[in-house]
Amino acid sequence: MTPELRQLRYFVAVAEEASFTGAARRLRIAQQSLSQQITVLERILGAKLLHRDSRGSRLTEVGSLFLPEARAVLARNDDALSVLDRAVRGEIGTLHLGFLTTTANYLLPPVVRAVRDRLPDLVLTTDDTQIAPLVDGLSRGRYDLIFTRPPLVDGFETRTLITEEVCAVLPEGHRLAGVREVKLADLADEPWVLTPRGSWEPWHRRYDSDFEAAGFAPRVVQRAATVQGLLGLVAAGVGVTRLARSSHSLRRSGVVFVPLAGETARTVAAWSPGNDKPALPAVLDIVSELAAGTDLTAAG
Repeated sequence: MTPELRQLRYFVAVAEEASFTGAARRLRIAQQSLSQQITVLERILGAKLLHRDSRGSRLTEVGSLFLPEARAVLARNDDALSVLDRAVRGEIGTLHLGFLTTTANYLLPPVVRAVRDRLPDLVLTTDDTQIAPLVDGLSRGRYDLIFTRPPLVDGFETRTLITEEVCAVLPEGHRLAGVREVKLADLADEPWVLTPRGSWEPWHRRYDSDFEAAGFAPRVVQRAATVQGLLGLVAAGVGVTRLARSSHSLRRSGVVFVPLAGETARTVAAWSPGNDKPALPAVLDIVSELAAGTDLTAAG
């Protein structure tokens, strides 16, 4: 038989109090029950641990050698329970975060900083990539939590963190560069630069719907795989495009951002509903609190 943890705890209490009466009071159990359990412990171990007499109790030689080991077992048990408790609260473990490339420059620093401040022992890994591998990584479990823009695909839970203006991105000196707001229909005759249709079909289906509602199909003269590439083409005068206002942080010259009437873009946190990591809801709460009190598009 193996001793129970409570029996080791009883033994340590008697040893430290040098008295069954004092130990029983400390443990808040009946003295008779305490004495019985110590007897059971000695029987299990096959060794006498305590001398009992009218003056109290004192350790035998074997008991003196066993006492630090019993304390170590109890301490290890306490440590294990502490680790379990912290794991359940999401304070330790590993969480893999993925960021849409166009949001990482401003979103990654404040998110990681806030989580590290609140959960310093949680290990974070981060990556930034394009939308298709980002969503695929979430689907396959490579990421626990991603930060991206909808529409995505079915099967994910999402929480909106940022809602911002969508802007027409025009070359400096464009005829509409100085206006306060434009409508998408105002750009019907412009050459357009857009991302490849295969980059993320849900986005392009929405673009098609928006252009159709505005009464035209865009004349696409060139495509670029990244937002940085689109901004470079606009700055070069190749065409116009439309992007979330925060994309302005990727290029400060050669382009003008003019709000598109009634258009907004959301940045969301997305995760798989089957993810049972305790750190996930803890991090979501931290990020949501951060987003509620900070302009994350300008926080990086």
